[in-house]
Amino acid sequence: MSWREWIRTIEVEPSLYAADFSRLGEQVDVLLRAEARVFHFDVGDGHFVPPITTGPIVLQWIAPLVHRAGGVLDCHLMVEEPERHFAQFREAGADSVTVHFEACPDLAGVVAQAREHELRVGLALNPETEVEPAAGAALEAEVDLVLCMSVHPGYSGQDFIPESIDRVRTLRELLPESVPVQVDGGVGSGNIRDLYDAGATLFVAATAIFGKEDLPRAYRRLVQALA
Repeated sequence: MSWREWIRTIEVEPSLYAADFSRLGEQVDVLLRAEARVFHFDVGDGHFVPPITTGPIVLQWIAPLVHRAGGVLDCHLMVEEPERHFAQFREAGADSVTVHFEACPDLAGVVAQAREHELRVGLALNPETEVEPAAGAALEAEVDLVLCMSVHPGYSGQDFIPESIDRVRTLRELLPESVPVQVDGGVGSGNIRDLYDAGATLFVAATAIFGKEDLPRAYRRLVQALA
C-alpha cells in the first residue's frame, strides 16, 4: 500500500519518543481511541544523532496494538547506514522507514533495499540542509514522503525553528502533490496551521501531545487547529 492509501487528507502523528514508556501501551491505546491513525517511532543510534533511543524490541510490542486498530507505524531512522536495519524493523512491525538525506550517499540504492522489504520510504532533511538538492534526490529516488526537520534531530522538546515554514513552502513547490510533506519538531497549536498553509499535511507532535495530562484532548486540539 502507498502512503496515499494509508493516510487521510492530513494526519497528526503522535511521536512515541515523548511517551511515558512505563505506560506506552496504555497511551497508544488511548490515542487510537481518539482516532489517531499514524504513530511516529523515532530511532537514534548514538552516531548520526547523539542519543541512543528505542529500537525494534520496543516496536514489536506495540505494533500488534496499532495494527489491530488499523493504524500505521512510521519509523524515523536517525541512523548511519539505515539499510542495515530494514529487515529488523520490518519484522518488528514497521510500515514505513524515513531515512536521512545526510546519511544516504546512495539514496536510490537505500530506497531499493527498503522496497525489497515491502516498506514505504521517506526522506528527511536536517534544518541546515539545502532544500533543493534534497528535493531533487527525493524525486530521483521516488520516495513516498519528505520530512522537513523543524528542530535538530535527536532530542524531543526543542523550540521550533521559524524558518522551517519557508522550507516547507519550498518543498511543496518542488515536489509533486503525490508526495506529502511531513514536519517534525516543535509542532504545536501555535504553528500547525501555518505549516499546513505552507503545504505540509503530516505533522509529528511529541510534547504537544505527550506533555499534556489529557492526551486525547491534546491530540484533538491539534486536529481541530487544522479544521
